Order: sequence, then structure tokens, then C-alpha cells
Amino acid sequence: MTQIRSYTPPQRRAGALGVHSLDHFCLTVPDLQQASDFYTAFGLDARPQGNTLELYTHGHPHCWGVLTEGPRKKLHHLSFGAFADDLGRFRTHLDNRGIERIDAPSGIASNGIWFRDCDGTPVEIKAAEKSSPDAKSILEQPPSPAGARNAPIRGTTPPVRPRRLAHTLLFATDVPRSTRFYCDVLGLGLSDGAADVVAFLHGVHGSDHHMVAFVKSNAPGYHHSSWDMPSIHEIGLGAMTMADKGYARGWGLGRHVLGSNYFHYVQDPWGSFAEYSGDIDYVPADAAWQSQLYAPENSFYLWGPQPPEYFTVNTEAD
Repeated sequence: MTQIRSYTPPQRRAGALGVHSLDHFCLTVPDLQQASDFYTAFGLDARPQGNTLELYTHGHPHCWGVLTEGPRKKLHHLSFGAFADDLGRFRTHLDNRGIERIDAPSGIASNGIWFRDCDGTPVEIKAAEKSSPDAKSILEQPPSPAGARNAPIRGTTPPVRPRRLAHTLLFATDVPRSTRFYCDVLGLGLSDGAADVVAFLHGVHGSDHHMVAFVKSNAPGYHHSSWDMPSIHEIGLGAMTMADKGYARGWGLGRHVLGSNYFHYVQDPWGSFAEYSGDIDYVPADAAWQSQLYAPENSFYLWGPQPPEYFTVNTEAD
């Protein structure tokens, strides 16, 4: 007899209008082959698609990132997923707030709703399956048994494999303004922040502590994408692998305060970063999460090496 598996629908907060996922980010970069080399070494499945490069995690059908070629690295757009039956509500919601619609960028096939955020970045809301997690990601740290060699041989260790896109962090000219815009217009929730310097926003239908975050700068831009890892071991192994391949600049291993995740950042060829992340806090759809604002000196990281000076440089600022 064929076993019938019960279907568990994605989390949804009753009555709430909000995007449920960061569907994908899109960057313009000077060299797609250079981008393919970097993200492949990082552990992603980088696939050429026409005149773009699409980023997947191995074994997962979702496209988490799209890269196009241009004169310099630049945040091209953000795409958020919403439940299909919420799109009409979003159109009315945007109209009521006087948000001007724009056409999809040239070369982007889309039936979504397009507009610009308060810093001018194109944003899409489209009907899509929920790609944000419906439960806290499990950190796989099995105990090491006695009487056995537990670490693998370095030369035969398999490559690390990120499981999914966790979040992006963007530079913003006014963090409180961006926070208000994304909470009011896209229906995100504020998780935590530090003065007017940084803010972390979650999806109200269940998501990690943040699916998008903002840090203060004199210009908008893209700081990093973060990728969920199955263990602290694989975070460290990924950092070593990237250093061996010539991508030694970065920051980690450490643990954040806001979000609680373990991290290691690797600098890409254009001055931004890709983050290996594990064990981030999770905000369920039915949780009454209490956001708080902290002093910046107490909220950046709990432990780890001193961050390098180039870590906070916005390479998109003129």
C-alpha cells in the first residue's frame, strides 16, 4: 500500500499582509565568470542562463540569486515572494500609500508588482512559493564518539554545501526610514536594531530573525548575502576552503548578538561579502516577538576576531 504523507501548509499569520520570503537578490557585477568562480568555490551551484548567472544551492530547485554583467558591482533589485491571494491586497495597499509603480527592469521577465524603495532600489513583490523556512534550521553537531578518529582527512573532505539563502544586508542612507518603509509597505516586522545604525527585519509569516537587514551608510548598496550552513564545522571548513582558493579576506569565525548566528564572512572580488551562517534565531508566524533597540557596542558580535576596517566599506558609494 502506498503511504500517504500528510501535507503541511506553509506558516501564515492570520489576517496579516506581508511578504513571506526574500525570493532572490540581483546584482550587477563586472565579470560573470569571476562571479561564477567565487560562488562555485563558496559551495553554490552557479548556472549560466542566457546573459545572467543564477545561484542555486545544490539539490534545491529555487534560484536564490541572479547576477548580470555591468560596469561595476551594484545592487540591481530585490524580489520578495507573497501568497498569490495577497497580490490584490498589495496592489490596493501600495495605491493607498501613493507608491508609484515602475516597469520591470529591462531583460527581467516578471508579472510581479514593481516599485522603488525609499533609497531608489527597485523592489518586486510577486506570487511565489514560500522559500523562507517554516521552522528553525537544525544545527547538526553530532557528538564525537570515543575510540575513533572523528575529523576527516583534509585532502579528501567533501566540499561544503550551503542549504539555502538566509538573508541579505543592505546599506541604507537612513536606517529608521528604510525600516519604516519595509515594515509598512512590505509588511515585514522589526526583530532588533542598534540605535540608528542597523536594523533586522523578519517575515511575519514565519522566518529567520531577519530576511533583510539595513546598516547605515552615505549611499545605498549591497553588503552581503548570508547562507544557511548545517554545522559550525562546515562554517569553518568553508572559510578554510575559500582561503585555499585565494579568497582569504573576510571576518570570522564568530557569533553575532542580534540573530545569535555563528558566522564567517568571505569578501567577494568586488568588496562585498558572502556569509556562512548557522543557528540563527527564528521568529514563528504565531510568535509575539518583542523587538528591542540596543547600544551598538553591545550588539555587533558576542565573540570573534576584531572585524577588519574594510568590512564596513560601501564599495557602491561614490
